[in-house]
Order: sequence, then C-alpha cells, then structure tokens
Amino acid sequence: MQDTLEKYLPERAVSLSMALIKENGVHLKIVNQRVTRHGDYRRMPNGSHQITVNATLNKYRFLITLVHEIAHLVAFEKYGHRIKPHGPEWKRTFQYLMLPFLRPEVFPSNLLPILARHFRNPKASSDTDAGLSLALKQFDVQESEKSYIFELAHGSVFRIYNGKLFQKRNKRVKRYECVEIATGRVYLFQPNAEVELIND
Repeated sequence: MQDTLEKYLPERAVSLSMALIKENGVHLKIVNQRVTRHGDYRRMPNGSHQITVNATLNKYRFLITLVHEIAHLVAFEKYGHRIKPHGPEWKRTFQYLMLPFLRPEVFPSNLLPILARHFRNPKASSDTDAGLSLALKQFDVQESEKSYIFELAHGSVFRIYNGKLFQKRNKRVKRYECVEIATGRVYLFQPNAEVELIND
C-alpha cells in the first residue's frame, strides 16, 4: 500500500496517510476518474470501510480528498450515522485530521494560506471553494482544453461533461445563471466549473 500511495501523494504525506488508513481500518480503492466526484466513503454490508479516490487527481487534491473521506468515516463512528454528511461534526473532524498535513513540507507555500482560509469552514467539496479549486488546478498534470465559466463572455454557448448545451447569462452573488439550450431551464454554475466552449 505504501508503494501505491507514493505515486499519488506528496512524499511527506505518505506515512501520515498510511497511519490514518491503518488506524481507521480503511480499504482504499484508487479508481478511474468519475466526473461528478473526487472520492467517496462507504460502510460496506460486512461492516468494513471502503474509500475510493480518483486516480487522475493531482497529489494535493488526492490528499485533501483522501482525508475528506476518512473524516466521514471518523465522524460517523464518533457521532453516529444521523449526523449530516457535511455538517459541523464532519467539519470539525476534517479540520482536526487535516491539521498535521498543513505544513510547508507537504504543501507548496503558495497553497498554504488558501488552505488555511478553506479549513476555517471546509466546504462539502474542494470544488465548491472556487479559490482553492483554481489554486489546486495549477498542479494538474494534464493540460485541459476546457474553460472556466467565469472566463466565458456573457452569452457564450458551452457544453458540460454529459453533452448538454448551455448559454451563460448573468452572475448572481457568486454563481452564474446559465440556460439549458434544449429546455430553457435556468441552472446555477460555480465560476470554476470546467466546460467546453462551443461559441461566443
């Protein structure tokens, strides 16, 4: 397992991560990319704990996702299964588990202030925090040909991962209104959502 983790995690995070995995009896599966999530936690019918993390994540996002999912396991075990998945118990657990990793030996120094801000009140997904998502994106290995919603001109038409077409409209407080071409329904998109520009 250690050899495998060395491929996916920052070098100085491997032993700490191994300790968390062993201590909590995690069965870790590294899986092909899923568009809708970076990872997930499941308590299996036999009582074991399975965590899956996408193999395509850069090493910093992989680490955050792994600890995010372990925090679900630890919070459910400590507080019971009636808590909200991303409620205050999970947030406190995530902050506590992440603290030993938030150091310059693990993360680049330019990421640390952004992570410190994020972990004051962690979101359900690192993608929901646009600032963190964009900061992590710079470490992706594959260059993406996609654009972010916030980069598109008003009125641009774009395609999302499932093939549906939308037109960008006005910005609300933080998110953008976009109209689905086929139905005329309005959806809200995070500014850092990655899409394929069709025309502007």
